[in-house]
Amino acid sequence: MLVFTRRRDEAIVIGDGIEVRVLRTGKDAVRIGVTAPTQVLVHRREVYDAVRAANQTAAQAVLPPVAHLAGRLRLQPPLERVE
Repeated sequence: MLVFTRRRDEAIVIGDGIEVRVLRTGKDAVRIGVTAPTQVLVHRREVYDAVRAANQTAAQAVLPPVAHLAGRLRLQPPLERVE
């Protein structure tokens, strides 16, 4: 782990487009701001862990067999092609 010492209004830069800035310091907490491109997801750790756990649960879910689902669909004949 790389550890930085920063004061209020000082920042670190990660890569070419992510900036982490110290906005305010207090007795029990530090307020930071993150500037990142829109395609980069930024989450608090507890939110990230919850999303990851939900994704793993969904990926392990038991799905009904395709034959069972096909019986529930109303299949329509394909439209005739006019040339």
